[in-house]
Amino acid sequence: MQDKKIKILFLYAEIMSYTIALIKQYVNSHNAEVHVVHWDTQKKTPYIAPTIDRVIYYGKSEFTLKTLSDFALQLQPDFVVTSGWMDKMYINVCIKLRKENIPVIAASDTQFYNNVRQNIGKYYFKLFYKKAFSHIWVAGAYQFEYAKKLGYKNNEILFNFLSADLEIFNPIYSKTIESKKVNYPHQFLYVGRFAHEKGLDLLINAFNNLETKKDWKLCLVGNGPLKSNLPNQKDIEIHDFVQPEKLEEFIAQSGCFVLPSKMEPWALVLHEFSAAGMPIICSNACGAAPTFVIPGYNGYIFESGNQKDLQHWMQKIINSSDENLILMSQKSHKIGQRLDPESNAANSLSVLKQTQIAGYR
Repeated sequence: MQDKKIKILFLYAEIMSYTIALIKQYVNSHNAEVHVVHWDTQKKTPYIAPTIDRVIYYGKSEFTLKTLSDFALQLQPDFVVTSGWMDKMYINVCIKLRKENIPVIAASDTQFYNNVRQNIGKYYFKLFYKKAFSHIWVAGAYQFEYAKKLGYKNNEILFNFLSADLEIFNPIYSKTIESKKVNYPHQFLYVGRFAHEKGLDLLINAFNNLETKKDWKLCLVGNGPLKSNLPNQKDIEIHDFVQPEKLEEFIAQSGCFVLPSKMEPWALVLHEFSAAGMPIICSNACGAAPTFVIPGYNGYIFESGNQKDLQHWMQKIINSSDENLILMSQKSHKIGQRLDPESNAANSLSVLKQTQIAGYR
């Protein structure tokens, strides 16, 4: 892969740090030139993508369907990565690229919930969308099940689409673990959107109804529509969204990461904070929970929506010795090495080998 320069086109929703970690692997390890078309209006998160050699960014608002189609066809990328099938303009462009036998990989973090909408939707997908994508790139096992329901064969499904940027979170662990051994921080930490589906009401109620808090506090970091509804109380700190590189301060001051989501297809933050060496409590709605949280080893998993269950495990953390929490931190960091951007990039590049063997390009 390193001898021949390859061109990759991203047709993407919002760019985040984990997207950049993947793109860096393409550029630095595989001699790639990466063109990234991304949503640039009505963004949910104010993440700022860095400037990288051989990576060109384009706001989606710069294009019409015709100009984006013309651009993509003229570019003739070796393969395309797109944010699932949420964007109709992207889908139409992908259909045109598939007619040129260009591999198109649809990234998916969607679990199969076996509900009416999905069971009807899978037939609609097969009729209208499947022709747009040669492969599905799933986040994990729950997403694999859905990809199979959509009609993709095993060799058309790639694993491990999402990975934390370990170049950010591994150093944070190295910088913070020694000070925690001396004085373990008694603070629960949530980082994410302040939105209904994240279960912040559940977390705050659980925290306020603990049998005993001792000296533990709660810290919430993020942005979103519910920010104005968050309580103003002494033992709950609220902070605005920060870039991932700035999370070190909060991780250094916190002893357990909590993700109380009611709906969470994957939850990349579980990878990020396990790599950063934090014990974790999360709901069983989180698709990444089985990958990054082993109950009783580096954290606990509670029943989504069950406040008493969440309270129980938060109290368990509070009642644990600092020595035990350090052990959980070290185990969490170890689990955080299960996935990395390098191997994830290699997964997607395998489609080029498949294409060459099939003789399409």
